[in-house]
Amino acid sequence: MVLRLFCVLMCLAGSAQAFELPHDRGTVSLDAPPERIVALGWGLAELLVELDVAPAGVADPEGYATWVVEPELAADTVNVGLRNEPNLERIAELDPDLILAADQQTGLVPQLDRIAPTAYFKMFSADHDNAAKSREVYLALAGAFGVSGMAEQRLDALDARISKAGDRVRAAFDGPVPPVLPIRLLTPTSVRLHGENAMAVAALRGMGLTAADPGAPTQWGFRQARVEDLAAFEDAAVVHFDPFPQKDALFGSDIWQFMPFVRAGRFAVADPAWTFGGAFSLGRLADTMAAALTRIAEAE
Repeated sequence: MVLRLFCVLMCLAGSAQAFELPHDRGTVSLDAPPERIVALGWGLAELLVELDVAPAGVADPEGYATWVVEPELAADTVNVGLRNEPNLERIAELDPDLILAADQQTGLVPQLDRIAPTAYFKMFSADHDNAAKSREVYLALAGAFGVSGMAEQRLDALDARISKAGDRVRAAFDGPVPPVLPIRLLTPTSVRLHGENAMAVAALRGMGLTAADPGAPTQWGFRQARVEDLAAFEDAAVVHFDPFPQKDALFGSDIWQFMPFVRAGRFAVADPAWTFGGAFSLGRLADTMAAALTRIAEAE
């Protein structure tokens, strides 16, 4: 009887330590939670950090620091190459227990699987809600690590952060807030307009604000246009996400100065925020857009 009880307890202890991570191509099953994880997508790296899990390696951590900004990666995070061309040798040298791959590594999964068990997540698709997908992946990771309760609390705090950002904007305008057009200027002649299925638009809706150009859903949530096409948005508040190294060349041009939203004082530059990140990128997107929109309201 004692022996049987001991065996049952040992089985329960073993199952409690097991790691089961469902992903878009199956399930990764490990005997214990992984200690050395390589994250090849910035959004996946972000989700790990928000679970208090520090990835051992990340693709282009310097780019992450420039574009994603928060949450910060650990200083000793190893650079494992580019997101669309990771360094397989460097990944193997890290001897990871688990690799997390996303959209830009779709064709590399078989090679990655030969290095370590690989979980693949299609984070961006026109066939699903990108923001909801990231929350789903976050909760799957949390469940595998056994911290679902903490994850739910952090998502609740995220939603509250986004809602408060919207409150700040409404207070600044002290009246109706114009529809908002989030953009990223690429060159002095080309621009991305963020619309349906964009993380920036998901942030706007969480703020209780209206997107100026939602359009039909696309995989990445944007459409590319010519800068002169922005002239059609006469009534919108236009918010551009930095960085944009060529801003002086564009902002000093005649075509830019004649844009209706520029002449009306409804244009502002937001601090860097990653528009293709994970669920928690919405918090930074909301805060940076709120700060930009507040500057517009205060200038009126």
